[in-house]
Amino acid sequence: MATITFNGKEYQVDENTTILQAAIELGIEIPYFCWHPKLSISGNCRMCLVEVERMPKLVIACMTKVADGMVINTMNERVITAREAVMEFLLINHPLDCPICDEAGECKLQDYAYNYSRGVSRFDETKVHKPKRVPLGPKVMFDAERCILCSRCIRFCEEVVRKPQLHFVQRGDHTTIETFPDEELDNPYSMNVIDICPVGALTSRDFRFRSRVWEMASTESVCIGCARGCNTYLWTRNNQVMRLTPRINESVNSHWMCDYGRLSTYKFVNDDLRIQEPMIKQDDKQIEVAWETALKTAAQRLKEFKPNEIEVIASPFTTNEDNYILAKFTRKITKAKMIEYIDHINEGDEDDILIRADKTPNNTGVRLLGLRENDTGTTLHEIKEAIRQKKVKCLIVMNEDLLEREEFRNILSSLELLIVHSWRHNKTTAIADIVFSAATYAEVEGTITNFEGRVQRLKPAIITKGENRALEGLSMSRWDTFGTAYDKWGRGPRRNARSGWEVFSQIANLMGEKFTYQSAEEVFNEISEKIPAFKGLSYQSIGRLGAMAKTHEKVGV
Repeated sequence: MATITFNGKEYQVDENTTILQAAIELGIEIPYFCWHPKLSISGNCRMCLVEVERMPKLVIACMTKVADGMVINTMNERVITAREAVMEFLLINHPLDCPICDEAGECKLQDYAYNYSRGVSRFDETKVHKPKRVPLGPKVMFDAERCILCSRCIRFCEEVVRKPQLHFVQRGDHTTIETFPDEELDNPYSMNVIDICPVGALTSRDFRFRSRVWEMASTESVCIGCARGCNTYLWTRNNQVMRLTPRINESVNSHWMCDYGRLSTYKFVNDDLRIQEPMIKQDDKQIEVAWETALKTAAQRLKEFKPNEIEVIASPFTTNEDNYILAKFTRKITKAKMIEYIDHINEGDEDDILIRADKTPNNTGVRLLGLRENDTGTTLHEIKEAIRQKKVKCLIVMNEDLLEREEFRNILSSLELLIVHSWRHNKTTAIADIVFSAATYAEVEGTITNFEGRVQRLKPAIITKGENRALEGLSMSRWDTFGTAYDKWGRGPRRNARSGWEVFSQIANLMGEKFTYQSAEEVFNEISEKIPAFKGLSYQSIGRLGAMAKTHEKVGV
C-alpha cells in the first residue's frame, strides 16, 4: 500500500494503481475522455491533468502510477487553467449541434463543457469540416466532426474483439477515423463502440433519432439472446422498449454485449405479432375471449384426459418460476409424467468473448429444476411418436413453435386438445385450441439461470393489462419508476398478457387445488425450499448481479 495525499487529505491506496484509478476508488473526481477500465492506456485526451508536487509539469492521471508520499492536487488554479485550455482545444472545431445529437443527455463532452470549460470561445474562425453521416458498418454511423480522437473505438476492436477494423487517417486538425481498406465495422460486438464513445461521434443506426435519453426510463434486466445472460438496461418510452445497452457485471459480461442480443431481443416485445388477448377455438376459428373464459375452458377440457394422454413441453426461454409451476401443475394436477423441453443449440455460433451456442437464456435453470433428469426419460422423439400413434391426445406447450421443427409437422392436428402459452402468433398458435397470451421477459418479475449456474433477476420494464395486479396499491412515486407505463395521451397498456406461473396456478385452482401464490417472489421462495440447487437463494441475495446456484446438487421438482 502507498500513502498519498489528494487535495490535502491522506489516503491509503494500492501502490500498483494509477492516480486516476486511485481517485475513482476514493470517489475523487478527475475528468477523462480516453481512459477506459477495460482498454489499454493511450493518454490521448490530456483531460486528466493533475499537479504532483516536486514534478515540474502537470501529469496525466491515467498513466501516472502512484508512489508512497505523493502529494496530488486536482483542483488548484494551475490544474483548472489547464483543463479549461484542453476543453477549449477540443471544442475549437466541434460542431454546436447538441440539440440534434443523439448523445445529448449522456455526453461526457457536454457535461465537461459545463463543468470544466471557460464557458466562452475565443475562436471565431471557420471550423474544420469533416465527413458526416458515414456508415462505418451495418449498425454504426460515424460523424467525424464530433470525434475527439480518444481512440477508444480503435482500441476496443484491437484488444477486446481482436479484429482491428478502425484506424486514424490524416494529420493535425484533419485527423479522422476510417475503416481499413475493403473493411467495414461488422464484428459481432461492433455496437459497443457506441457505448464507449464519450461523445456523439458514433451512433446506432437502429436507434438514431428515435428518442432522447431523458424521455426514457431504464430498468435493470438480463439479455435473453443466449445462455450467457448479459446484464443489460432496458430503455423504455410510451410502454415500448426503445433500446438495450450493457450493464456492468464482471462475473458475466464485464462492460459488453453482442450486437445480436442488443438488436434481436427487444423488437419482438413491441411488434404486431404479439398476442393481445387469450383465444379459444370455436367452429374452427380462433376468437379472443376474457381470461376467465380461457382459464375455465382449459380447466374443463383437461379433466377429459387421463394422465398418460397428456404431455407437456416446458421452455428454456422463460423463467424458473414459470417452469417450476408448470412442472408442479403437470405432476400434481394432471398427474402426467411426460415433461420435456427443446434445446436450441446452434453449433459453431459461439466465441470466447460472450456469445454461446445455446441460444436460450434458461436452459440450465430448467435442467436444475429437474424437468429432464427426474422424469421418465421421455424424449422429443418419443413425444412425437406418442402423438402420431394417438396415445397422447393433449399437449401443453410453453413458448415454443413446434411446427418450426420438421418432426412435428403434420401430426399436431391429430391432437384433441392443444394448449399454447406464447408471446406471439406463430404456426403452432394458429392451430391451437386454447392460446394464452404470455408476458415477455420485459414485462415480468422472475429469474433465469445462465450456463454457469448464475441465477439472475428479471424486472418489469413495461406493463401489460394482465400484469397490472402486481402493481396495485403502489404509490404514485413507485409508478414513476416505470416511467413509460402510459403514453403521452394517457393510454394504458394494450396487451392482456400474463406470466406462466400465474396462468397455470389459476388453472390448478379451477381444477380443485390451491396454488395461492401472489407473486413471482413467492414462487421462487418455494423453489429455494424445494429444489436443492436453489437452496438458500432469495431475490434479495440474488440482488443486482446474480448469485450462483448449487449446480452439483441432485435436481428434481
